[in-house]
Amino acid sequence: MKILLEQLAESPERYRFEGSAAWWSARASAGGEAPYVLLRPLGFEVEVRRNGQEILLEGALRGEIEVECSRCLVRYGQVLSDEFRLVLESSGDRLPADPENAEALERDGVCLGDDLEVGSYRGTELDLEAYLAERVALAWPVQPVCRESCGGLCPHCGIDRNQNQCQCGEKRVEGPFAALASLKAEKAEGNS
Repeated sequence: MKILLEQLAESPERYRFEGSAAWWSARASAGGEAPYVLLRPLGFEVEVRRNGQEILLEGALRGEIEVECSRCLVRYGQVLSDEFRLVLESSGDRLPADPENAEALERDGVCLGDDLEVGSYRGTELDLEAYLAERVALAWPVQPVCRESCGGLCPHCGIDRNQNQCQCGEKRVEGPFAALASLKAEKAEGNS
């Protein structure tokens, strides 16, 4: 997922990269266990061009991951789709104050700013692997839901309300201080 800077011109150049299941597993498990399994390889389309000393990247990612519904716990395929834009300025001889960003600039030729839309570059090539993995992580659903009408699990008996009707009805859920309220009520009755 590298781009040679000497080949860039002011007219856009298109690149296609594919992130296989093995690539994603290696990238995601670097910080622990990979949270999602790829069902379809990740496809990245990136358009890159120079604008003076700046490098502009615009692109999109497409793929499919297997997730667990946050309501009913059923596993299903979730399509990932995200568009991104990145403006890189030449870092020249400057190094970022943050050691992690300085290391990324030396290793990948790319260092991101506070957001993922602006950064700096150095060297003769850009290695976009870390940046693209970050874009994938940001495209993950925060609370995946298999469908909008998902009934979820009953909080009392645990039955999947998409499959069966439970007999619990709507029980009032008591708060954490309900026991204290009942003690207070008992004490008030005892004083009467």
